[in-house]
Amino acid sequence: MRRALWHTIDHGKGARRQLWNDGLSVDLGELSAGSCFYNRIDCLRGRSVVIATQSQLAAAIALVELDGVAGRLILCPPDLSADHMSAIITRADVTAIVTDREDSDTAQAGTEIFTLRTSHIVPASHPARDTATDWVLLTSGTAGVPKMVVHTLSTLMGAIDSEQAPTTSSTWATFYDVRRYGGLQILLRSLAGGGSMVMSGTGQPPADFLAEAIARGATRISGTPSHWRRVLMSPAARQRAPDYVRLSGEIADQAVLDSLKAFFPRSRIAHAFASTEAGVAFEVQDGLSGFPAALLDRHDGCVRMKIEDGSLRIQSPRAARRYLGNEGALRDEDGFVDTGDMIERRGDRCYFVGRRGGVINVGGLKVHPEEIEAVINRHPSIELSRVAARRNPITGAIVVAEVVVRASQSSAASPNEIEALKMDIVAFCRQGLPPHKVPSAIRIVPSLEVAASGKLVRAVA
Repeated sequence: MRRALWHTIDHGKGARRQLWNDGLSVDLGELSAGSCFYNRIDCLRGRSVVIATQSQLAAAIALVELDGVAGRLILCPPDLSADHMSAIITRADVTAIVTDREDSDTAQAGTEIFTLRTSHIVPASHPARDTATDWVLLTSGTAGVPKMVVHTLSTLMGAIDSEQAPTTSSTWATFYDVRRYGGLQILLRSLAGGGSMVMSGTGQPPADFLAEAIARGATRISGTPSHWRRVLMSPAARQRAPDYVRLSGEIADQAVLDSLKAFFPRSRIAHAFASTEAGVAFEVQDGLSGFPAALLDRHDGCVRMKIEDGSLRIQSPRAARRYLGNEGALRDEDGFVDTGDMIERRGDRCYFVGRRGGVINVGGLKVHPEEIEAVINRHPSIELSRVAARRNPITGAIVVAEVVVRASQSSAASPNEIEALKMDIVAFCRQGLPPHKVPSAIRIVPSLEVAASGKLVRAVA
């Protein structure tokens, strides 16, 4: 059995390692000699525990202290509704809730509240951390109760274990929330690598977080393409360049990769594919969107990939073990996880074109919004776009787009100039798209909403 997460925090003794979030910090050296649970950790041994904290910092500490003690850890994102929380508590047989709120009203019949105080580490003896702990993550992007995806520390650390260890301990930062798969991966990387980590503050603008992260010594920063596009909208961010920029969670189109390289010319830029169910599959560092088709033929004893019915399927020891509850099988009979991400192979490269569930039907022809956004985002005046469907009595649906114009192009633009820009965007789309994919209407908006998961919020126009 893999050693518990606790044993990573004394890696690299002599170096001061910290976790920062929302103006608070925890020294991992101090935590290794104490506890934020006031000697109540053993009361959680073998139990099914919900981690429902306000702060990312408290959630990270709870994971470090409880892995190897609790039988099951359910990591809840901050935007989880009360109704969904109630359903999860029932389905996961939860008997304990960890919170950082003194006035928590989360308790339900059969559950016990445990308060974690991030600002006060007390001396404590180290309990045995020999329990096999299930890590349960919740899926995002669904209107119903999220699916509960069961991992172990070994599946979560699989990609990290396979990477070459850094020669020096790095400070990581992420726009992601560590209570979701993408952010959790960065937390585990920082702990396993003997480094520190900066977590984004509540409601903190991306450019401000980038500045804070680099001021605290972060050299490796991760986020979704939507996070990075918002950074690119702030010219001030150009003054603070990380060594390594990582994108995941959404399609990294050529426009955002090119813009990041121009913005941070000395940074190493990579985009990775991962999902809560399938785990981390690969990373691409060649500056191009998509991934080499040769990865589909890879047989390295770890990750195998194939395209079936247009969808990327992954077989990997890094994949989750199962769904918790009556959610159906996570893998098919050959052990592959269907990611639902649609792929087109063009020559020696494969390209992501969108999610299977997001297809727009225009007169019987399939349209992926992300494919059109990738074209619009290449327009020199456009910072960000979102494509959606609008009902149409003839074709069933038509394609429409909302766009955010670059600040240098939008200031003091006259109505005539705005209309000319809309027409130019449509003409630009016609050069690279078939007629049924060209937007029928363009609306210029000041911003586009990004969800708590860091992904662009999809809405029907």
